[in-house]
Amino acid sequence: MRYVSGPYWQGQLLKDIFAIEKALTDRFKSGGVITDVTEQKDWTRRVEEASFGRNTVMYGAGGYPAVMVKFPAISCKQLNSAWPDQVYPGFIVANKIKSELYIAKYKSAYIGTGADARVVSLLGLDPGNSETFDSEQTRHKQMGPGFHQITLIEQRLIMHLCKKSGFWPRGNNNFGKDGNVPSEIGIPSHHYDATRIGRTLTGSGPLSWFHDGTPFGVADVNGNVWERCGGMRLVDGEIQIIPNNDAADNTLDQSDTSTLWKAIMPDGSLVAPGTAGTLKFDSPNPMTNDGTIQNQGTPILRTALVNPPDPAWNWGDGYYDYNYSTFQSMTADTGVTVPDILKIYGLFPIDTNYGNDGIWVRNYGKRRPFAGGRAVDGSAAGPAALSLNNPASYAYWYFGARLAFVYLS
Repeated sequence: MRYVSGPYWQGQLLKDIFAIEKALTDRFKSGGVITDVTEQKDWTRRVEEASFGRNTVMYGAGGYPAVMVKFPAISCKQLNSAWPDQVYPGFIVANKIKSELYIAKYKSAYIGTGADARVVSLLGLDPGNSETFDSEQTRHKQMGPGFHQITLIEQRLIMHLCKKSGFWPRGNNNFGKDGNVPSEIGIPSHHYDATRIGRTLTGSGPLSWFHDGTPFGVADVNGNVWERCGGMRLVDGEIQIIPNNDAADNTLDQSDTSTLWKAIMPDGSLVAPGTAGTLKFDSPNPMTNDGTIQNQGTPILRTALVNPPDPAWNWGDGYYDYNYSTFQSMTADTGVTVPDILKIYGLFPIDTNYGNDGIWVRNYGKRRPFAGGRAVDGSAAGPAALSLNNPASYAYWYFGARLAFVYLS
């Protein structure tokens, strides 16, 4: 049989999958939720066939569609040869290894309110925004069992895969366009001011805005809106996690008073928060209380805070001095060991090759993580970008989220 060349190059693949996804978006816009099982299966089949099984369509409670990217289980060693040959923690939930997890192809768009609050992951919608951690967590949870707001260990899987492949995606990090390649633009869905773009429609940028540079990757992991992540927090600089990917179980408590939080020792062991000698992000320079919010330099890893604010200042969870640098610039204090778990969770660099992706930290109050950056962060946005600057209550036009899913049974 003689080989005959055909149109199935990358551009054609993009055309095929995007045509189906656009039709799905149009169907949802015009007809609302998809509850008919036969129709659900048809959309799922069409997306799976066009993506060679890399993408699928799942349906949240009530028939809300979500285009998802499938990630088969991988070991830590496959991501970095220096790490142990054990399953990456994002695939472990309740001490059970999962064969795959699913991350939404597109940032969450918000549908409904209150008990009817849901999300969809669809091509060409305005990313959801301007909600608190609790309200975002609730609307993702109300999609049903297994659905959840993306956890940090899941988001960091994307970062590790980008780094391993050597492909660092671009995106809407400079008012609707990419700061390094201004010819790459997305379709506006929100304006920052009279002359500049803020948010762009999900997936409306070029293939270089997908995590792997293909039509089947995760879109917009660089910029647009920050993605609020579960399963991790800072408390007065102390790094705390909910172990493995247990935070993917949306029935578990991630509140401030939850007993699931664990701190990390320099040997990698997990202990109760507040235990002496746990790992903390600190400021290299003293904080000031002069009425001006200042960057006090590159966050430094320590086992005790050296430069916290004076308790008499009563800063609490507020917005005063902070620490900022590129992620790759972070260092540990003399004599402090950096365990693999901190690097696996993407909370400390393995080398100095993460581009200019930034990290923002406050070593006081309770802070929840946001990943990826926003439309105004320029080169500081990207897969490694991490903000540990804001409390769970913070909400603004450039803070959003992404859906994820694991089978819990």
